[in-house]
Amino acid sequence: MEEKLYTREECYDSERIAKLAGHYREILTLLGEDPEREGLVKSPERIAKAMAFLTRGYTQDPHEILRSAMFQEEYKQMVLVKDIQLYSLCEHHMLPFYGKAHVAYIPNGRITGLSKVARVVECYARRLQVQERLTVQIRDCIQEALDPMGVAVVIEASHMCMQMRGVEKQGSSTTTSAFTGIFLKDPRTREEFMNLIR
Repeated sequence: MEEKLYTREECYDSERIAKLAGHYREILTLLGEDPEREGLVKSPERIAKAMAFLTRGYTQDPHEILRSAMFQEEYKQMVLVKDIQLYSLCEHHMLPFYGKAHVAYIPNGRITGLSKVARVVECYARRLQVQERLTVQIRDCIQEALDPMGVAVVIEASHMCMQMRGVEKQGSSTTTSAFTGIFLKDPRTREEFMNLIR
């Protein structure tokens, strides 16, 4: 079985969960609910555990994730991991946004395990985020850890803060991109990446 990005102790520390649950109990009261009602008695703890799980990326070091499976290799072509599912929470309203990330890099003597690229996406996504920063953090982490010839990241996501509240525009999606190195300097390399993810 594949190792997880977090440990149960990090995610569900009992003292932390108890404190979070106390706050959620108060929130339920402020919303006009009765936290002692049968259906809600265990909800504060459930919500606390859910939030700890959804923000577990804070307990991880994404650079270390990449370094844990780094290998010398003279491969100099594009490495692309596409359609990486991601789920995150918008930091403005703490509502979900979800979609997929496409991540590519061109090695410069070092590669990493393919699953580690997806783990880096997961690590940053499981924090309170904005899509723009998430895109740049993934790019910068891979650039710093592997020092490749270039990195390209594109994220396509739907935001519940736009669909459930505010403008309530269903079916809308947001695309962000971030590039370094050869993906910035060489339009042909960038175009190859964009064609591969279409």
